[in-house]
Amino acid sequence: MSRYVIIGAGAAGVTLAAELARAGRQVVLVARGRQLELARAGELRYVRPDGTSVVDVPAVGGPEELELARGDVLVLATKSQQADAALARWARAAVDGGRWRAGAVLPVLTLQNGLDAERAALRRFATVVGSVLWVPSTYLADGEVISPAAPAVGVFWLGAWPDGEPTPLVREIAADLVAAGFEAQVVPDLSRWKAAKLLASVTFALDALYPPGQERDRAARLVAAEARAVLTAAGFGIADVAGESTVRLDRFAVAPGHQRPGSSTYQSLARSRDAETDFINGEIVLLARQLGRRAPINAALAERVARAVEERTPPGSLPVDDLAALLASASVLVDADTLRAELAGATPPALLDVRWALGDPDGEKHYLDGHLPGAVYADLDTELAAPPSPAAGRHPLPRLADLERAARRWGLRTGQPVVVYDAVAGQSAARAWWLLRWAGVEDVRILDGGLAAWEAAGGPLETGRREPTPGDIEMSAGRLPVLDADAAAALPGAGGVLLDARAGERYRGETEPIDPRAGHIPGAISLPTGGNVGQDGRFLPVARLRERFAAAGVTAVAAAGGTVGVYCGSGVTAAHEIAALTAAGIDAALFPGSWSAWSADPARPVATGPDPA
Repeated sequence: MSRYVIIGAGAAGVTLAAELARAGRQVVLVARGRQLELARAGELRYVRPDGTSVVDVPAVGGPEELELARGDVLVLATKSQQADAALARWARAAVDGGRWRAGAVLPVLTLQNGLDAERAALRRFATVVGSVLWVPSTYLADGEVISPAAPAVGVFWLGAWPDGEPTPLVREIAADLVAAGFEAQVVPDLSRWKAAKLLASVTFALDALYPPGQERDRAARLVAAEARAVLTAAGFGIADVAGESTVRLDRFAVAPGHQRPGSSTYQSLARSRDAETDFINGEIVLLARQLGRRAPINAALAERVARAVEERTPPGSLPVDDLAALLASASVLVDADTLRAELAGATPPALLDVRWALGDPDGEKHYLDGHLPGAVYADLDTELAAPPSPAAGRHPLPRLADLERAARRWGLRTGQPVVVYDAVAGQSAARAWWLLRWAGVEDVRILDGGLAAWEAAGGPLETGRREPTPGDIEMSAGRLPVLDADAAAALPGAGGVLLDARAGERYRGETEPIDPRAGHIPGAISLPTGGNVGQDGRFLPVARLRERFAAAGVTAVAAAGGTVGVYCGSGVTAAHEIAALTAAGIDAALFPGSWSAWSADPARPVATGPDPA
C-alpha cells in the first residue's frame, strides 16, 4: 500500500490528507508557516457536513524532515504558481537513504488547475500522474479547512502524463481515492479533461473580483468563449464532462447550509496571497501568443487580479463599472497609445481605415492623403454594405461571401486582431467593428477618438495606397443578433426597447435629409449616438455610458431579460450605439434596414414628435 506525501496544506491538500487517513491510508502532510505549527500541535481542524475533526497525520516542513522510500507517492497540492519551486525541491530529495533521487524513482500526482503543472513535473520526474480535481473546500484562515461536499467529497479524473493508457499505478491511486470518499475516473486522454477544467477555471478571476449578477454572468460567457476559441486553435480537444463521465456526478454537491464563499482565486485574495491567475487566464494568453493572436479578455482579467493582489483588494468588492470598463478596453475600444505599443509588438493588429460620412463621397481620397501606417481602406458603401434597395435600405448587410472576399483583400488573417478607425468619432468605423464581429471575427476594436486621437498622441501618418498580402480569413455569419422590421416594431410592446440612434430632429420628424418619410418607428426611444462621445470625439467613460443608458431605461430592460434593439438611418451609426452599449455591458440587436427601409414601405406607420408613440 502506497504512502501519500501531500505537498501543500491548503484546501485541497488538507481535504485529501484527512480523507485518505480516514480510509486507512498512510499519509504525511507537508505544510509551512502557521499551518505547519497547528498541524504539528494537533490543532488543524477539518470541517465536514457531518461534523468537525482534527487532521491526525504526521506533518513536516520539507523533504529534509522525511525519510522517503520506494513506493511513496508525492502529491503536489500547492497552488499552480508554487508548483515549479516545489517540484524542483522535491525532485532532489533522497530516497532509501540517498540511494536514489525522488525525481528518478517516485511518482508525482499533480492536482493543479491549468496546463503547466504536468509539464513542469515531467521536466523533473520520470513518472507523472495528472489529474483534474473538483473539490469545493475552503481555506480562508490558518488552522481550518471546510470541506462541504457530500456524499462524495470531490471528483477526480486521473491519467498518465503524457496521455496514454492508464498504468497499474494510476488505477491503484484511483482505487485509494474511491476508498477515501471521492468519485474517481481513470481516462487515457487527460489533456482533454485538463482543457475542460481550464475552460471552467478562466471564470475564477471574475468570482474573485466582482459581485454576482448579470454583468458578471455576461463576462463569464465572454471569457469562456475566448478561451474555447484559443484552446481549439491550439489543437486541444475539450472533454464533455457531463456526457463522458462515468463517475456518479449526482453524488457530488455542496451540502445544504454549507455555502462556499468562492473559488480558489477568491480564497487567495481573501488571504492576501498571490493568485494562480497567471496559470489559468495567463495560460490562455500564452497559447494565444504562441499562435500569433491575442486573448484580450483573459489578459485583462489576469492583469486585474494581479493589481488586486498588490492592492489587497477584498474579494468580490470591485464595482460592476470596473468590470464594464475592463471588458470595453478588451473588446470594444483601444486608445492611441496602446495601439502604438501593439503595432510595435509581436502581434500587431491589422488596421482598417473606414472614412465615410453622409454626404461626403471622398473617403478614399482622405485615406490617400494620410492614414495610419499600414492601414488599408475599407469602402463602407461597396464593401461594408450590399447594393441599396427600398426593401433592404441604403446599407444592407453584405453577403457573407462578398464580405469574406473583401476582408481577404484587406489582408485579414484568421486569428489576427483588427483595429478600425475613422475621422468622425467612430461612427463609420463602428459599422466595420459590428460587421466583422457579426461575421465571426472575435478580436476587433475601434480606435477611440479615431484619426484625431492618433495624431494628438504623436502617431505618424503615411500617404498613398497600401496593397496588403491577401489574407486567409474565414467567416461565418450570424454571430451578433439582428432584427427585421416586424421584430423591431414588436419590441416596445414585448418587454423590449427600441432605440433610435439618429439626431433628435430626425427622430421628431422636423427634418429628413435623405429618406422617403420623416419621423420614427412608433414606440422607439430617441437616444442619439452623438451623446455617446465627448467633445474630443472619444467615447464617454464607461461609468457615464452606464448612467446614460440607465437614465433611458435601457439597463432595466436588459436586466429583466428584454431585448434591446437599435436602428438609425441605414444601419451605420446604430452600430456605434451598439458599441457604446457593449462597452456599458449591455447586449443589443441591430435592425440593419433601419429608417431607410422602414420609411420606404408605405404600409409601415410613422410617428412624429418627441414622444415614442
